[in-house]
Amino acid sequence: MQHPQRRLLICVDMERYSQRGNLQQYDAQLDFHRLLREAADEVGMDRAGWTTQQSGDGELAVLPTELPEARVIGRFLPELNRRLRRYNADRLPVARIRLRVAVHQGMVHLDGANGFPGQAVVTVSRLCDAAPVRRALAAFPEAAIALVVSPDIYRDVVTQYPEELRPGRFRRIEVVNAEKGFHEPGWLCVLGEDVTSWQDEPPSPETTLPHPGTTQPPLPTAPPGPQTSASDPETNQPDPAAAARPEPPSPTGGIRTGNIRVEGQNAVGPGAIAIGSVGRDVVLPPEAGR
Repeated sequence: MQHPQRRLLICVDMERYSQRGNLQQYDAQLDFHRLLREAADEVGMDRAGWTTQQSGDGELAVLPTELPEARVIGRFLPELNRRLRRYNADRLPVARIRLRVAVHQGMVHLDGANGFPGQAVVTVSRLCDAAPVRRALAAFPEAAIALVVSPDIYRDVVTQYPEELRPGRFRRIEVVNAEKGFHEPGWLCVLGEDVTSWQDEPPSPETTLPHPGTTQPPLPTAPPGPQTSASDPETNQPDPAAAARPEPPSPTGGIRTGNIRVEGQNAVGPGAIAIGSVGRDVVLPPEAGR
């Protein structure tokens, strides 16, 4: 095992790669590598010196130690952004190449049996796959690159040697992956856009649907409300006893006895006789006057 080295790491992932057909994926891979190579050549970087781990929709790159970090972040990525925007301009959305890019630095083993062991590799991968980065790229349909950098890269490179970047266009985010036990801050920007005024709205928790074939408990039913008519529930006939019982006081302070409402303080207690003067205290229903 060789001793690990401190290197600059770049993780790149294509948006919506899996939604493309087979031939579209094939073409996207070719154009992805061509655009990376052309952008690197334009700013004087040799892609042949990068140590990479490829995936169908992106790559993880370990950069040479002699490559200036400011040139990678402040010149290469803006150049790549320009080329991607030109590439996407005359293509349908399904054929466009839009990238999430994460940059971090740390100790990494270059002689791993199945990739590059090291916590720095884990961190840059989690940053690239972060939900806020995905939402930010989706929020700007004309954008080509959503960039997220670790706090030390933002502090040491972006703010001190920004080159073509604008430090004021970055915003701090929290990258959380509860399943992986990952929670780290990052600094996010969308190249050519202003995310500082963007209102990030995480989706609400999804409602869990029952698995087909399972039995759901019955929904609770509300208790029956008070009867509005004085009737016997078994015979559905008028209940004389219920009609004789005074009802609770009305909102105006009166009381009902059967179909007569007495206002004021002229009726008291269950079974009491309502006393009042018709026209002043007693209110009769329309049919009672016939």
